[in-house]
Amino acid sequence: MTPASLDAADPIETPTADGPIDPTRLTPRLRAILVVVLIADILDLMDSTITNIAAPSIARDLGGGESLIKWLGAGYALAIGVLLVVGGRLGDRYGKRRIFLIGVTGFTVASTLCGLSVDPAMIIVGRLVQGGFGALMIPQGISILMATFTRAQLPRAVSAFGPAMGVSAVLGPIAAGFIISANIAGLDWRPVFLINIVLGLIGLVAAIRLLPHDQPVSHEPIDAVGAALLGATMLTLIFGLIQGSSSGWTALPIISLVGGVLFFTGFAVRQRQTPNPLITPSLLKNRGFTSGLVLGLGFFAAVSGLAYVISLFFQLVLHLSPSSAALGLAPVMVGIIAASIVCRPLLTSLGRRLVVIGLVTTLLGTLGLWLTVLAKGTSVTPWLTAPSLLVLGVGMGACFSTIYEVALGDVTHEEAGSASGSLSAVQQLATAIGSAIVTTVFFSVLRNSGGAKAMTASVLVVAIVVVVCLGLVWLLPRSTPVGEMDSDMTRIAEAEPTVLMDGAAV
Repeated sequence: MTPASLDAADPIETPTADGPIDPTRLTPRLRAILVVVLIADILDLMDSTITNIAAPSIARDLGGGESLIKWLGAGYALAIGVLLVVGGRLGDRYGKRRIFLIGVTGFTVASTLCGLSVDPAMIIVGRLVQGGFGALMIPQGISILMATFTRAQLPRAVSAFGPAMGVSAVLGPIAAGFIISANIAGLDWRPVFLINIVLGLIGLVAAIRLLPHDQPVSHEPIDAVGAALLGATMLTLIFGLIQGSSSGWTALPIISLVGGVLFFTGFAVRQRQTPNPLITPSLLKNRGFTSGLVLGLGFFAAVSGLAYVISLFFQLVLHLSPSSAALGLAPVMVGIIAASIVCRPLLTSLGRRLVVIGLVTTLLGTLGLWLTVLAKGTSVTPWLTAPSLLVLGVGMGACFSTIYEVALGDVTHEEAGSASGSLSAVQQLATAIGSAIVTTVFFSVLRNSGGAKAMTASVLVVAIVVVVCLGLVWLLPRSTPVGEMDSDMTRIAEAEPTVLMDGAAV
């Protein structure tokens, strides 16, 4: 692919009397391309977090109760997790630009569907469709940058992700809370989705005008059957869990859970037999990688579920407004961003010990929150929980930027693309699982024992999962990968760990 700096719109620059041209300099056209990619990532990050704040308002307006709240937390992450790897391969097969444009268009239409929803089923479908098109959109962005920017320009381009994602992660939920509280034109929660129409259309028009045309780089068939089996596995398992815990363990949720086990068995058999599996088979024989996969699944499920439950506790139990709940969650985001920045330079020297530090800090934050709610009950305030939430965020940020980097320590260069793609997909699936399981614990205890005990029970479950994760750390490789990984998602992670927060539902 010819770098955009050699495109007719950006003629070759020659040295001037002031000295040679800085090879890392970005031309206006390249900056505009970078903005297009950032808009797509910001859309994804904001829509993966806004339901933490908006869910109670949506359920109050559309009905659906706790079942809808659980689906709002799980649906988006479920779809994007199942299709993330497939989305990347579709870009290789049919062209990054084409799949990116399809993703942005579909995401914008799905956001409109969510904003205009009239019942729970409509918004659940909208969230699933949003996640599906997000899985087409997100993997293409960094690949487009890699094909368009020179090697010298790429680090400067990718460094823009950190500030953009960090600001979006903090301000996104807060803005959503204030938008809902403002009740603009009497639309309540709907503008948090409808605003995507404006952002999506801007991004789409700019992408059509600016993104360079590219050619497919792979003609390998995509394992659609494997993807379908994985999707059916997750959908039936989460449906069974949500339906059973919300409406009683009748035949339907039990059959759904059994179906999920059967679909997963079919997926495992398919991965062993197909010549183009979604996960490279040799990876599953790598102890460090599989340990990181399991550890990441447990950790991200636990903390994403906890973040969701904290928002529910603030709004449903403490009766805070959406804007106040969003501000109450801000210490978590501040801790995540601060830890991501501080821990990044330490990763090479500390390796898996940094994961241990992150897990221990997360555990301290959860125990602090548990003790605070245990002592104060429903008279607790966001000011009282802020110190514990800040510590919790620091632990989460340390783990976000280290677990998967360390898990890639023993992965070969040839396996890197499949490995990082699989880890990113598992992180999204963990968000879906965590949202379903931790909220199930919260609502089950809430019905029987009240809000304070519901919160302490949820926090205790998360603490237990973190302790189990601590036991798995010692199976990880001692250090991070040596050398340059070419996979798209690994490049993003190396450039700025906060990009990975979009799957954490925080």
